[in-house]
Amino acid sequence: MSGSYRDPDYFPPLGVSILLGVQHILAMFVSNVTPAVIVAGAAGIGFGAADQTPLIVMIQASMVFAGVATLLQTISLGPIGARLPIVQGTSFAFLPIMIPLVSGGGVSSLSALYGGALCGGIFHLLLAPLVPRIRFALPPLVTGLVVLMIGLSLIRVGIQYSAGGVPSQGTAAFGRGESWALALVVMMATLGFKFFGRGLLSTASVLLGILTGYAVAAVFGRIDTVAVSDAAWFLLPEPLPFGVSFSAAAIVSFCLIVLVSGIETIGDVSAITQSGAGRRATDRELTGATFADGAGTLIAALFGGLPNSSFSQNVGLVAMTGVMSRHVVTLGAVFLVLCGLVPKIGAAIVTIPIEVLGGSVVIMFGMVAAAGLSMLSEVTWSQRNLLIFATSLSVGLGLQLVPDALQHLPSLAQILLASGVLPAAFLAIVMSLALPPLEDKE
Repeated sequence: MSGSYRDPDYFPPLGVSILLGVQHILAMFVSNVTPAVIVAGAAGIGFGAADQTPLIVMIQASMVFAGVATLLQTISLGPIGARLPIVQGTSFAFLPIMIPLVSGGGVSSLSALYGGALCGGIFHLLLAPLVPRIRFALPPLVTGLVVLMIGLSLIRVGIQYSAGGVPSQGTAAFGRGESWALALVVMMATLGFKFFGRGLLSTASVLLGILTGYAVAAVFGRIDTVAVSDAAWFLLPEPLPFGVSFSAAAIVSFCLIVLVSGIETIGDVSAITQSGAGRRATDRELTGATFADGAGTLIAALFGGLPNSSFSQNVGLVAMTGVMSRHVVTLGAVFLVLCGLVPKIGAAIVTIPIEVLGGSVVIMFGMVAAAGLSMLSEVTWSQRNLLIFATSLSVGLGLQLVPDALQHLPSLAQILLASGVLPAAFLAIVMSLALPPLEDKE
């Protein structure tokens, strides 16, 4: 790859730029809309609900405002944006707190979620100038554990979807062989495209795996396209489509997870500059990227979208292609915004059987956990670090698995602690800063 491709300001030929930009969107498309589907499902307004409009609105907002946040990163607006090829998308990190916030509450439960997201976006903006200065408190032991906990907390959702839905909302058909067969088709197709495909076939393996499962489901009459035919061809997002309200539980939860999201972005920016340009990220780039995280989350929440963060799979794509041009990602972001302005696309996504999505997210959430393990590989496993990791993991995972152990605590504490991620992160940070080295004794 020529040196010019390593320059973020280089603009490759238009045809090449469009193709590479669309490739970036294909790599993140499914991951970007999945959190909206999961949150809607937890609220009881997802797949199978009588009115699919709220889910379509959330999917549409996920696409539009991931594109907008990406444009803020690549083009920049004052201090907002790193001017690097960073792709923004709906963050998985917030799911462990969003699911209990809306669980079974219907559309009305979303207003508190968006109140929390708005406050989280503002907090993220305020945090941005400080992020480069607090990196010392977040060694790989802490960041790796947090990412691992996010993945582990979501795997249950993938299995539930693969088995046919959420048991509390399902029927006796939950866990039937047909559901598992459809999910397995998606998993095998995804792995097949990833390992035996070349170029775009390998990069877009998740999307192609879902399309394969969708085709199989269509053959067996599982697809209902009525919602697609009823949806409009073009529609601008509306401000606060689900209203907004403010609760202490939502605000505190979002602000705490913002810390996790900010650290993820710092890692992604550092990885892009190191792998794509062979240098360390500057403080201006780190601060600008974090500003864009906060601005993207704030704007998305105003229009029914969920919190944004940088997408690690696209960082890997930059490393794989060697193309560092931010203009390539800008074109991809424009394509994503245009897709989000067409409600028929959101309606088409809603027609995907829950088992097809399940087969996909089982792999995606497993990859989140694997990414955490990869980060932990940088840790020197002394007795001290082993004890910090063991204690934090046991408490965090244990509280998530047994939420009834918190039933006598105030509701705010229950939501924060049952997420698993927050108590694990808190313990790891405090112990990492406070505990002295422990000499190994024979």
